[in-house]
Amino acid sequence: MREKRTPVVDALGGLVIVDKDGGWTSHDVVAKCRGLLRTKKVGHAGTLDPMATGVLVLGVERATKMLGLLTLTTKAYTATIRLGQTTITDDAEGEVTATTPAGHVTDAEIAAAVAELTGDIQQVPATVSAIKINGERAYARARAGEDVQLAARPVTVSRFEVLARRDTDGDAGQFVDLDVEVECSSGTYVRALARDLGEKLGVGGHLTALRRTRVGPFTLEHARTLTELAAAAEADQPPLSLDIDAAARTAFPVREIDDTQAEDLRNGRWLEPIGRAGVYAAVDPEGRAIALVQESGKRASSVMVIRPANL
Repeated sequence: MREKRTPVVDALGGLVIVDKDGGWTSHDVVAKCRGLLRTKKVGHAGTLDPMATGVLVLGVERATKMLGLLTLTTKAYTATIRLGQTTITDDAEGEVTATTPAGHVTDAEIAAAVAELTGDIQQVPATVSAIKINGERAYARARAGEDVQLAARPVTVSRFEVLARRDTDGDAGQFVDLDVEVECSSGTYVRALARDLGEKLGVGGHLTALRRTRVGPFTLEHARTLTELAAAAEADQPPLSLDIDAAARTAFPVREIDDTQAEDLRNGRWLEPIGRAGVYAAVDPEGRAIALVQESGKRASSVMVIRPANL
């Protein structure tokens, strides 16, 4: 009989912030980390395209219950946009559908088009997005040859800045590559920004590189690659980026509570509200996160008990 391996982390767990390599799906990363951490209790908070690299937030053990409560409404990316070529997927992984010389496009024209795509805008998602249409993912329908039509929806692009321009003349065409930084709301597709920028400039465009540098409060400073995580696990070093207490304090506002209040929350009772909106972390005098709490009327009730009495 195969010996059952002991999980690398305790039952409370925490968050692992992965600096994802290109070519990996979010599911691939979860599966790899399940093996490294010796537990099936690993999940992710939002997907990252296989082509993309950068920040992917994973929950481990009890912290998996925290993932759905994380407020990951803002994201930041570095990216490269190629002007002069469109693809069926709006990125470099899709079939090229048109090539148009782009060398004549001026920096001023690019800046004006970027400005039009900054702020509160209406964006049509990429046809290979994970949005569901009648219960089926848009990308599945598109790959099956269906003509997928998605409705525009409101998103916020708080920053869209061109950092560098490179003009390329070659057999495939005359392209302009733009290195950009984007900060945006959740639900914004950077490859759709690339597509729309090229469309506004009349030459087409697509995304050739994408790196997520931040999601919510979690940045590349918190992150490690899978290679680094594997080396840490092999050396029996702590694999978590943030234990469950640090994760709660980083991701949520904090309400300090006394030992009696902590005991109430641990046993499923509620506290008196303090007039705070949204989900917050109730932390005891020892700095331990006891529960995530949300107020409604005359009650401040747990939406997740981090340390129940029976744990």
